Amino acid sequence: MPDAPTARAFEVRHLQLARAVFAAIAAAMITFSADHSASVGLSVFSGFAITTALVFLLSAWLVYPRGQRTLPLVLGVLTLVAGMVAGVAVIRSTVLLFVLVIVWALVTGLIEGIAGGRAVRRSARGTAAASDARDGLIVGAITVLLAVGMLFISPQYVLPYYIAEANQSFTLTGTAIGVGVFGGYAAIIAVYLAIAGLSPRRPTAPADALATADPSKDRA
Repeated sequence: MPDAPTARAFEVRHLQLARAVFAAIAAAMITFSADHSASVGLSVFSGFAITTALVFLLSAWLVYPRGQRTLPLVLGVLTLVAGMVAGVAVIRSTVLLFVLVIVWALVTGLIEGIAGGRAVRRSARGTAAASDARDGLIVGAITVLLAVGMLFISPQYVLPYYIAEANQSFTLTGTAIGVGVFGGYAAIIAVYLAIAGLSPRRPTAPADALATADPSKDRA
């Protein structure tokens, strides 16, 4: 006989809010930094990835019931590995910035998006579980778009320009654009997850937190 669902102190909304906080910090660090070099970009990405990974790994036990922990564990491990690689200062380079962010965004985005899409089809409409699954689908899609956007940026791009009002010359590089694109992604994710985490939801059983509703229950 299966165990009866037990109430949990933490819900998916808490995972979303925690992710939003760390994404907002990453976006702010890039926005208010005058240095958009590969070293700074990888440093910010490293902090973002490692903290986000820890949130995923902790949520596997604090948020999701047994049998629904594979997704947060996989996302947590992949994001942690990416963050640790980005944290190795001696190997930081423009090439690593683009390769690492593109691979991480594409792999984790597809995993989260596909899992969210499948959960949406399984979930009952109008429940908190369906809402959480839809949020996962959208966040996954946005993350894949980050990878696509980075693919269209040339790391070798250089554009010198002059601002008369400042009486100063500047140089726009592909690296600066790439770092800026990641900062924009972090800002979008922060806003979306914050709204998702603070939005009211219909009550649902704790076991439905990952949106894996059993279709057979509708026939009972």
